[in-house]
Amino acid sequence: MFGGIDIFFNFAVSITSNKTAKLFKHLFLTAVAILLPSLLPAQSHSTWENYLERMAETENIDDGSLEQIYEELSDLSENKLDINNCTREQLEQLPFLSAQQAMDLLEYRDKVRRIESTMELNLIESLDRQTITLLKQFIIINPSAPADSIPSLNRILKYGKSTLLADLAIPFYTRKGFGEGYLGSKYKHWLRYTFNYGSHFKLGLTASQDAGEPFFKGNNKYGYDFYSYYLLLRDIRRLKALAVGRYRLRFGMGLILNNGYGFGKLATMSTLMSSTSHIFAHSSRTESNYLQGAAATFKIAKGLDLTAFASYRKIDATLNKDSSSVVTILKSGYHRTVSEMNRRKNTAETLIGGNINWMVNGFHAGITGLYASFNRKLQMCNGQKYRQWFPEGYDFYNVSIDYGYLSNRLIISGETAIDKNSQIATVNLLSYELSPRLTLSTLQRYYPYKYQALHANSVNEGGIVNDESGIFLGGKWLPWNGAELSFYTDVAYFAWPKYQTAGSTHRWDNFLQLDASKGCWEFLLRYRMKMKELQSKDDKYLTRKFDNRARVSVIYSHRGLTLNTQVDMSICHQGNKSQGMMASESIKWQLKWLRITGMAGYFNTDDYNSRIYIHEPGLLYTLSFPSFYGRGLRLALNLRADICQDLTLICKCSSTHYFNRAVISSGLQEIDRSTMTDAEIQVKWKF
Repeated sequence: MFGGIDIFFNFAVSITSNKTAKLFKHLFLTAVAILLPSLLPAQSHSTWENYLERMAETENIDDGSLEQIYEELSDLSENKLDINNCTREQLEQLPFLSAQQAMDLLEYRDKVRRIESTMELNLIESLDRQTITLLKQFIIINPSAPADSIPSLNRILKYGKSTLLADLAIPFYTRKGFGEGYLGSKYKHWLRYTFNYGSHFKLGLTASQDAGEPFFKGNNKYGYDFYSYYLLLRDIRRLKALAVGRYRLRFGMGLILNNGYGFGKLATMSTLMSSTSHIFAHSSRTESNYLQGAAATFKIAKGLDLTAFASYRKIDATLNKDSSSVVTILKSGYHRTVSEMNRRKNTAETLIGGNINWMVNGFHAGITGLYASFNRKLQMCNGQKYRQWFPEGYDFYNVSIDYGYLSNRLIISGETAIDKNSQIATVNLLSYELSPRLTLSTLQRYYPYKYQALHANSVNEGGIVNDESGIFLGGKWLPWNGAELSFYTDVAYFAWPKYQTAGSTHRWDNFLQLDASKGCWEFLLRYRMKMKELQSKDDKYLTRKFDNRARVSVIYSHRGLTLNTQVDMSICHQGNKSQGMMASESIKWQLKWLRITGMAGYFNTDDYNSRIYIHEPGLLYTLSFPSFYGRGLRLALNLRADICQDLTLICKCSSTHYFNRAVISSGLQEIDRSTMTDAEIQVKWKF
């Protein structure tokens, strides 16, 4: 192990060429030497937060998807599923549980009639140790409890649980925009209220304010810049789900409608294998990728469900000079300046549609229809060649058929869709379990460059479900108990020019990760290589940009203490080579009522191309994945105090100091100093 670590640090020293990196090397080796004799047996320390952090770091995931799934898993962990009464749809809300594993669990439950202990999960062949550890965090076994009866309104009001969460972010610096451009203060804050009664009833309100946005003034005379409200009912007789207010939907494999959460290629395999449709409440602070109105799913007959939905909402957009048409639909949600405020909710979108889904004996099929209309014409082709086939018009519609088969070892799933221009897109997945320890998957996709689906979200390399043909090959292998090897290769072809290209291009994405644990220790090795074709500077030919990233992580956990030593490296070259590294150490210490989490890291990169992304401790319902480039230090400290059973206080302080710059960022975000320090305070009250 020391030989491998020495190689990584020699690489780091070679690109940093300063005493700081050498000092960090000696400190790291000393820490490992002290901890190494402490190898003792212990329980697995995997948590769903760790799982989510790892999957989010694996691939670039937008903040909206990250926040949505974090909130949903947080709610599920607090309102656990009764393993003897939960449905397949409820199990498929857990992203780490594949459709096959959910089916195997339900088949085992039907066979034994009742699961008496979580130890029985070890008897289900498709559930590995890590999955069982994660699953235990979301399930309970009620003693001889029958299925929940339909609750009355009085019972809901009497026994329902309320949670109020307040968050305030305080920067100890001032950006340039707060003196000459932004309409509001430099403080970011938000509120979140939820009322739950088990899995049947959920009511919520979220209010959020980004730094720089006006508060109780100007266009925000009602206070916060963004409000999200919803009512969600589940499993009431034939009504499987009803959402009123702001909600999200997912049908099929996402070829025409999927504004639920989305991960990268590897993690998406599990969600795309799902054969059911889903309705989610939009409780996050994300100001895009949701619908507003109502959606409902009814059980028509055994194995046959019908979903209908309608939505009307205002969206942000950049308009043409005459304000008669839309050039770009905006999703950032920022309304800090006069120009950003002028783009706020200036266009209206109406959406109606439905889905019918049939499932029996492992087979499933569904039909989804969608109609979208705008009060302004979409005219997104602004003369640039790569935008020539962007959506254009007032009205859009899509129809799709999804299909599949699920057995103990084989999964076949797919969706084929057509748009108003008669363009046909298709995505198809095949997964086969060669043995309990080895599963291989392949996915084929074809999205024509003229295909238009405004709310699509499926596996892709180019960022949108348009102009892409590709093949994915991947799998998961459990070489020994406590070890998991994940891998894939993905090739994509783009027939029409993309941004920074003048013709057809290819991309190639490769990923390999080994995660092994033994007693108190966990080891992670990760490597990823991406190739992207771009236009040369003189526009005469295509060049290839290679992005290589690697990580080595050693985690020690024992009796409430967790130490994580991590080294990240990046090498990016397109003619010139850009290199970077970051060495970091994090600690978690869990006491009876206090949790302390800290992180310290040193980074050194040549430029922005070799920037490093890492996870650092965050607050409730937030995950933090900052990026670092240049040369400097990063420190973060998080304190969580459970003051009483119903009151929690969390404080975070983080600071970044750069050695090679006197100014941070640019434009209105510019900070006229080399250090930026932030604090964040959060209070959670249950009543």
